[in-house]
Amino acid sequence: MTYVQLSYGDLALAALLLIANGIVSFWFQLGLERTIAISAVRMVVQLSVVALALKFIFSLDAPLWTVLFGLFMTAAAAYEVVSRQERRIKGPIALALGTGAPFFSGFIATMFATMVVIGPDPWYAPRYVLPIFGMMLGNALSGTSLVLDGMTSAAVRDRSAIEARLALGAGRYEAFDKILRRALTTGLMPILTAMAATGVVSLPGMMTGQILAGIDPVSAAKYQVMIMFLIAGATGVAVVAAGLGAVLLLTDERHRLRLDRLSKA
Repeated sequence: MTYVQLSYGDLALAALLLIANGIVSFWFQLGLERTIAISAVRMVVQLSVVALALKFIFSLDAPLWTVLFGLFMTAAAAYEVVSRQERRIKGPIALALGTGAPFFSGFIATMFATMVVIGPDPWYAPRYVLPIFGMMLGNALSGTSLVLDGMTSAAVRDRSAIEARLALGAGRYEAFDKILRRALTTGLMPILTAMAATGVVSLPGMMTGQILAGIDPVSAAKYQVMIMFLIAGATGVAVVAAGLGAVLLLTDERHRLRLDRLSKA
């Protein structure tokens, strides 16, 4: 079985469906017509640039270029984490937390996938490392953003309750216990929902792409199961690291609440 090549005309026909979104926005006066157009153009440009870059890196098959592109993806992830926060913690340490949590969890999951599970030769082949790392990083980023946003918003909202617990002798983690558990639940919910709905409600993008490319559905399902397990693990590590780190940054060594470290986005 071979896959069907798509022409630029086919992509243009598919883009016509965006008109429906524009009509909805215009009809309900949402004012999103410009945003829809910009988002679509941005997506096409970004994917085109990334596709050309990956084609170049795959042809070289050099570890240095793989590392450089991975760092570029991490830098983009750092920007996304910061931009998604309604209230963000000031200082470079907070940026390091928002970047480091998804990066290291994604890195560990990627190394485990390529060195243990899949085992390509060589294990650092960019054709395997970069796509897997991108999926790990993107999902861990979403979980990290949700946790950090939940922690900072709750710290402001529940300031009195947190300070009361601290005044009664509770440690920083004890005072943030309910807030931390709620934030961790929020950060993990998207991947848990995705796993529960996969196969019954929806076919994930990776599995669908492989099937359209001519891969046997059973083989495609195996890869999808592996990826979902890896994403769940990476997201779990990232949200826990982000949650615990947020508690440290929102308090000081004397276990006082430090809302002065927060700034409006």
